[in-house]
Amino acid sequence: MATDGTGSPVDNLDDRSDGRDETRIERLDRNWSDILQELRATQTGTQIMTGFLLAAAFQPRFLDLDGYELGLYLVLVALACTATLLGFAPVILHRQLFGQQRKEQIVRRGDRLLRAHLLVATLLAVGVAGFIFEIALGRIAGFIALGIALVAAALLWIVVPRLAGRRS
Repeated sequence: MATDGTGSPVDNLDDRSDGRDETRIERLDRNWSDILQELRATQTGTQIMTGFLLAAAFQPRFLDLDGYELGLYLVLVALACTATLLGFAPVILHRQLFGQQRKEQIVRRGDRLLRAHLLVATLLAVGVAGFIFEIALGRIAGFIALGIALVAAALLWIVVPRLAGRRS
């Protein structure tokens, strides 16, 4: 299947090199269904992290946060809200363009919105790891956890796809 260099399967929606016997519309429908399934998978994690962050503000220790911790917390809340909105965006796009014979546009933009959602959710997860270690064990532990989570994110976003691309 042709991609855009980032692994996107939607750039050449008429490519039939994957051996499937489907029409262009069937391929669009399948790609859209895949996008929605991936959104469902990420929404749970985003909701859990958002809920954790919102509940943290009502804990007694919240008042003891120093300037750095409060700043980190607020950045994480902003990331959580952004991730939540990006998770809604493909569905909103579909609702706005539904019935207008623009499925290809919906799939292409939905793919980009899903990628943005995944990136923001990744940054959120990295930040939450650092924040939890910061609060539980201190600043150095928070920075270490942040570093480890950043390395894990880089592995998932860069190394794993490249290795998978080499094998195919």
